[in-house]
Amino acid sequence: MKIYSPAAGMTKKIEEVNDEVFSQKMMGDGIAIVPEEEWIVSPVDGEVMAVFPTGHALGLKTEEGIELLLHLGVDTVELEGQHFNCVVTQGQKVKMGEPLVQMAHQKIKESGYENDVILIH
Repeated sequence: MKIYSPAAGMTKKIEEVNDEVFSQKMMGDGIAIVPEEEWIVSPVDGEVMAVFPTGHALGLKTEEGIELLLHLGVDTVELEGQHFNCVVTQGQKVKMGEPLVQMAHQKIKESGYENDVILIH
C-alpha cells in the first residue's frame, strides 16, 4: 500500500516537529510537511473516520484498514477553527489526492503557530 503526501512542500522528520507528542512518537510514527499550498489532500483511498470540529485534524482509514491521523499545525486547536475550511465529513469515502481541508498556512504562521502538516500512521 502506498501513502502519498497530503500537502505540497518540504518534508521533515517527525522527530523535528516542535511538539513532544509527535516528535516522541506518542501518537505513532509518521512524517511532517511544511506546506507550500493551502489545500490538504487525502494521502490514500479510504474513508474519513473523524473530523475534529475545529478542522485542524482528521482521522482516515485506508481500504486495507490502516488508520491515519492528519494533524494540521502545532497547537492549532487553540485557533478554534480559524484558518481551516474542512470540505469532507465523517463517513465520506475519499480518493488519493481529493481535497480534505483548505488550510491558510500563512495566516496560521502569522498567528504565531507552526503550520506543519503531520501525518501519523
